[in-house]
Amino acid sequence: MRATEELMKEHEGIKVMLKILSAVAHRVKGGCAVPKKDLDGIAEFLSTFVDKCHHGKEEDFLFPAFKQAGLPREGGLIGVMLAEHAEGRKIIARLKDAFATYGSGRDSRAEKISEAADEYVSLLSHHIDKENGILFPMAEGRISVADDSRVVEHFEKLEHERIGQGKHEEFHVMLGRLKKEYLA
Repeated sequence: MRATEELMKEHEGIKVMLKILSAVAHRVKGGCAVPKKDLDGIAEFLSTFVDKCHHGKEEDFLFPAFKQAGLPREGGLIGVMLAEHAEGRKIIARLKDAFATYGSGRDSRAEKISEAADEYVSLLSHHIDKENGILFPMAEGRISVADDSRVVEHFEKLEHERIGQGKHEEFHVMLGRLKKEYLA
């Protein structure tokens, strides 16, 4: 599997989580209680899987390979992607803070959760569309098969180091559970 194919496959799981996050924010805003373990799981998925793992693969290995293949980092689409990753981190921090102080019922924390969730879902949805529809196709063919294979090897090592053995599978199980709970 090519590096961009692996990342696009991860995008599919991330898009499911974005739908779950929207549904959770809607419930919270409407005054419905959401279990703390679900909020904690969502926060962990966003900060660990999306940011540390997925965005880490892009920032540490894929984007440098794209730059080496002639795609500009500064002033180009890679620079835009990096800026959006940084913005996403800020929103995740706000979301985690709101999750940490959330109780049940309608209050200002519910509004903060809803606002941050809406902002993050919008940012990441557009971000994924740009990567899948513009950046990745633009880069295809510019990276040699050997370089692409090295990038994929680095992906595997990064995933093992940053999220640990079996954590990817745990996230898939959690995603399935949350999908049944919030999207059914």
